[in-house]
Amino acid sequence: MTPDSVGPFSRPILVERTLKTGQPVTVEANAEERAALARDFGLPGIARLTGTFRLSGSLHRLQVTGTVEAALTQTCVVTLEPFDGTVSEEVDVDFADQDAFAGTPAEDADIPDPIVNGRIDLGSLTAEFLALGLDPYPRKDGVAFETPAAEAEETPFAALQGLKGQGTEGGGG
Repeated sequence: MTPDSVGPFSRPILVERTLKTGQPVTVEANAEERAALARDFGLPGIARLTGTFRLSGSLHRLQVTGTVEAALTQTCVVTLEPFDGTVSEEVDVDFADQDAFAGTPAEDADIPDPIVNGRIDLGSLTAEFLALGLDPYPRKDGVAFETPAAEAEETPFAALQGLKGQGTEGGGG
C-alpha cells in the first residue's frame, strides 16, 4: 500500500505489465478491508467485494472496463432493520498519463483519472464504484413507507371550515 493511496482498499497495478498480458484483472477485498469500507460507507457489513477489470489502450491513454460486485448488509430506512443485498456496477473509466492534462482547468475538460508512475489503483476504483452503486435510501423487499392518515391531523383550516359551515345553516334575515 502506498502512502498516498486513498481509502482502506488499495490494489495498485503496473499498467504496462497488465496491458502486455491482455488478461482481465480481478481484485478482491479481504475481511479487514471490507470491515473498513463498511465503516466508511455506514453499512452494517460487506460480505464480499470484487472488481473484475479489463485494460485497453496504451501507457499514456488507458480505458478500464469491468464490473464491481458486492454482497452487503444495509439498514432499511423505513424499519431500521438490517437486510442483505447486492450491488453490481458496470465500470468504464478513462485514465491518462499524469502530465497529459497539466495546467488544464478541471471545468474545461472531462479530465481522465491519472496514471501515476505507470500505475493505477484498482482497489480504490472498486471502492468508488461500490459507493456509486449503494442505494442512498435502502429498503427491505416488500417494505413501503406509509404516510400518517390525513384525517387524524387537525389543521387550522379544518376549524375555520367548521365555523363557516355553522354560519350558513341558520339562514336568518
